[in-house]
Amino acid sequence: MSDVRVRICPEGPILVRGAATVVDEQGVAHVPARPVVALCGCGKSSRKPWCDSTHKSVPGSSPVASG
Repeated sequence: MSDVRVRICPEGPILVRGAATVVDEQGVAHVPARPVVALCGCGKSSRKPWCDSTHKSVPGSSPVASG
């Protein structure tokens, strides 16, 4: 079993290291193309579940979407 690490960046993405798959809110499994991936934490990305840096233009965006 691999070691998966998660880091929530304040006002930024959720960094995940070592994930074999990432499952989005619709249940679709995505295979990361890199050892460390950035997931959307503000809920505004146009590339969900991946971060597209939209959080930089969303004032006061939470590090994790509230639903």
